[in-house]
Amino acid sequence: MMLATVVGNLFATRKHPFFEGKSLLIVREQTPHGRAHGPTFLAVDRVSAGMGDRVLINKEGSGARLLFGGEEIPLQAVIVGVVEGVAMEESLQ
Repeated sequence: MMLATVVGNLFATRKHPFFEGKSLLIVREQTPHGRAHGPTFLAVDRVSAGMGDRVLINKEGSGARLLFGGEEIPLQAVIVGVVEGVAMEESLQ
């Protein structure tokens, strides 16, 4: 699992049949403190996230495919939650 921010939407006129009717969002990983970290990547949205939302992502291919019940699905990352806030112990900050 990782934290990320939604930075864009993907629109495609032709795509794998699995993605029909599903939202594909462009996200960027971030640190718990909210700083961008790493490149952007695509994730299937399961929670109706929107632009600028801080989200929780399952970015493990097999774990992500389990959410949809299929091993042949071309999927690596799924948005599984919208994050309202992050609280950390002072020793970890």
